[in-house]
Amino acid sequence: MASFHVRSVSLPKSSHPLTFAVKEQLCQLRTTEQATSSTSICKNLSGLKDLYECVEDFLSTQDGKCLDTVLDGYIMLLDVCSIIKDVLSQLKQSVQELQSSIRRRSNEVSEYMISRKKITKVIRKCLADIKNNKNNETEVSLLTEVEATTLAVFESLLSFVSAPKENKSLISKLLLTKRVAHKCDEENSEVMKVDSAVKSLAKGIEVNNLQKTLGALEMTLEDLEVALETVFRCLIRNRVSLLNIN
Repeated sequence: MASFHVRSVSLPKSSHPLTFAVKEQLCQLRTTEQATSSTSICKNLSGLKDLYECVEDFLSTQDGKCLDTVLDGYIMLLDVCSIIKDVLSQLKQSVQELQSSIRRRSNEVSEYMISRKKITKVIRKCLADIKNNKNNETEVSLLTEVEATTLAVFESLLSFVSAPKENKSLISKLLLTKRVAHKCDEENSEVMKVDSAVKSLAKGIEVNNLQKTLGALEMTLEDLEVALETVFRCLIRNRVSLLNIN
């Protein structure tokens, strides 16, 4: 995947109510854009939907002088969004396949771990490209602020589903007493709970209620998919609105 690069665009400043509406949505998102829980991330994706609905109205007040430059930004965001959609879909499929293998008592853990590594590689590449894109931004305007906030929300989502780095503390957690392990479980995301459980299976350690943990992650991924699809459609509608500007 090629690195993303966006040419900034400065649109005329305006006291138009639609401008204030966009700024208000931006302010609300900025306070939580680096969310770490699935619930907060879904809420932020819903906030992006509201933001782009305001942006669509805002675009109707603009002319077509900077059309090509603005479109570049939307193409980049749609590209990132498509990658994340694929990541969520592939991860959910891996979870479902592991669930099925456990029901068959075949416990095909190695296949899940291989798939997880491939997905994580894609995630880290996308995160690096997002970071590079942020560094390339040289001019601030209302729409570049929208892009930056959108990328921050996307970044938090990718970080949420990314595999944690290996360390001794992660392995040691699997050997703690049931009480301490339960406490650690509550502090981890659905993704990390599954990763820890799968690694313990690979080491021959029995894990109770793994199917329940996998089921919780599957539901989380489905919620994220639905919320992200809504944002994706808003981005497409915004792009269509731009193309229709005379």
